[in-house]
Amino acid sequence: MNLPNKLTMLRVILIPFFVFFLLTDYVGAAGKWIALGIFAVASLTDMLDGKIARKRNLITNFGKFMDPIADKLLVCSALIAFVQLGLLPAWIVIILIAREFIVSGFRLVASDSGIVLAAGWWGKFKTAFQMIMCILLIINLDYKAVNIIEQVLIYISLALSVISMVDYIVRNRKVISDM
Repeated sequence: MNLPNKLTMLRVILIPFFVFFLLTDYVGAAGKWIALGIFAVASLTDMLDGKIARKRNLITNFGKFMDPIADKLLVCSALIAFVQLGLLPAWIVIILIAREFIVSGFRLVASDSGIVLAAGWWGKFKTAFQMIMCILLIINLDYKAVNIIEQVLIYISLALSVISMVDYIVRNRKVISDM
């Protein structure tokens, strides 16, 4: 397994630790800061694995498939935790996660035909905005200006989720038409 794929797998391994520290009082108020650190490291591995894979020509089908799954697992875990913490309404999380299931299902259909579909730019923007939104929600500062920024990021993330899903399906519609 090459370095980018190891970074992707590290991201997956970090998820239960992130959720544990975000949702429990095991270490008191420090839990959210530990969760933030874990989330930040996991998010950085997302950026690093792609850069390293492209720079060193280490792009693999495993990486193309697993990298977006790892991203989805990290962000969806955070989104679900935010509902439990009262930081996000469930209806937004349902839409965001539904998008992930639709795109993942689309990828599975393509992989059955031997086609690996890489993420597009809209999806990368969506992921970046969601990760920034998640970081602010983990910190959860109770200041009016921060709350407004959080709300703006939530709705931008929601819009980018829908736009990126439509873009993904339109760009790869041949996969469906060939079935």
